[in-house]
Amino acid sequence: MLSRDFTAFDLLSKEISKEAFLNQLVNGNLIPIRLKSADSVYNYKLFKILPKSDTSIKATINQQAFDALHNFKMEGTPFPKFSFKDLDGNVVSNESMKGKIIVIKCWYIHCAACIKEFPQVNALVSKYKDRKDIVFISLAEDTPEQLKTFLARKPLSYSVIPNMKEYMNETLQLNAFPTHFILNKEGVIKKVVSNFESLEVALDKESKL
Repeated sequence: MLSRDFTAFDLLSKEISKEAFLNQLVNGNLIPIRLKSADSVYNYKLFKILPKSDTSIKATINQQAFDALHNFKMEGTPFPKFSFKDLDGNVVSNESMKGKIIVIKCWYIHCAACIKEFPQVNALVSKYKDRKDIVFISLAEDTPEQLKTFLARKPLSYSVIPNMKEYMNETLQLNAFPTHFILNKEGVIKKVVSNFESLEVALDKESKL
């Protein structure tokens, strides 16, 4: 849950910034362990990976921390300018979305983790259906034809924008999917998360501001 808000501690149990914590995970031979606390409180401490451990552990942690650090650095910055057409022909742009909280899901058809969370994200849309100031859109890599065939079998309650592979890879520079963005009413990225559980927590927080 490295995309969550958490209190970070180094090897000596000294509190450090989230950025410093993630940097050490990216470049070191370290593992983050969650300290015992209340369910809603996240405290992570760094520990050394033992010398005889499987090398794939270090590689996996380095990669996950790299993605989390990239996402963290986007938070607090304006979401890149955009003007897209969804599958229904509606234009979705920075201007048309002004004054709204925007939830963006980045995905593609052959991403198993992206599809697995469809029931959860659909339930989230239903939960906020009375909030006219919260909009759910999704950026998908696939073509309109591929998406229409796929979504007929597996519906997604988000507005779906096709042909977004280049935008997600080059403009957003995403390395992992799914990736979820929450933008505030000024179009600033408030949170970038990689799983539904963290999305739900972050949206609950933003919706109450």
